[in-house]
Amino acid sequence: MMSIGFAIYLLRLIIPIVFLASIIYVALLIYTRAFKEMGFSAFDALTILVISFIFGHPIYVNGVDISNLYLFTYNNWIICINIGGGVIPIIISLYLAIKKKISPLKILSSLIVVSIFAYYVTYPDPNEGILSPFPQWLVPAMMASALSAILYIDDHRKAAPTAYISGTIGVLIGADILHLPELLSYSSKKPIIASIGGANVFDMIYITGILAAFLDAILFIKRRRET
Repeated sequence: MMSIGFAIYLLRLIIPIVFLASIIYVALLIYTRAFKEMGFSAFDALTILVISFIFGHPIYVNGVDISNLYLFTYNNWIICINIGGGVIPIIISLYLAIKKKISPLKILSSLIVVSIFAYYVTYPDPNEGILSPFPQWLVPAMMASALSAILYIDDHRKAAPTAYISGTIGVLIGADILHLPELLSYSSKKPIIASIGGANVFDMIYITGILAAFLDAILFIKRRRET
C-alpha cells in the first residue's frame, strides 16, 4: 500500500506539472484562436510560432548572428531587430493589411492611439531595455482591440487583423522607436546590444497583436455565430 508520505510527494511533483501544462494549453488556445480570427489555420499559427521561437534565439552562421538583424550603432549601443519577435510580426502585419484590404486611414488612426498608450506604459532601462510593468503592458492590446471593434463594427472579419496590426506596429512605434532616443542617451563604456523584439515570442510587440486579435474574437463571438 502506498504510504501517505509517498502520496504527498507524488502530489507535490504532479501538481506543478499539471499547472504548467494547463497554462501552456490555455496559451496555445488563445494563440491559435487569435490567428484563426485573422484567417490563418491552426497549422499556420503553430508553424509561425515555431519559426518565431527558433529565430528568436541566437543562430550563428560563420560567426554572424542571423537571428538579429543589425540596424545601426550609436554611443556604444548596437541596435538590432530580432527576426522572431520583431521582423515576423511586421511581415504578418503587412500581409494582413494587403490581404484583408484594411483601410490605411483606419490603420493610421488606430496606430496613433495605440502608439501613444504604448509610449506611456513603457520606459527605457539601460540594463534591461524597454520595460512595462504588469498590468500596464495589457493596455495597448485592449486599446487596439477596442479601436478595431469600433472602426469595423459593421465588418467584424476585418476587426481582428486591424487589432493585430495596430497592436504590433503601435507597440513597435510607441514603446521601442519613441523611447529609443532616451535609451541611446545612456552612455556605456562597452558595447551593448539592444534588440527590438528581443524577448522573442514573449516580447510585448509579439504578444500585444495576438492578445488584441483574441479580444476581438471574444467581442464579436455572438455576431460570428449569427452569420
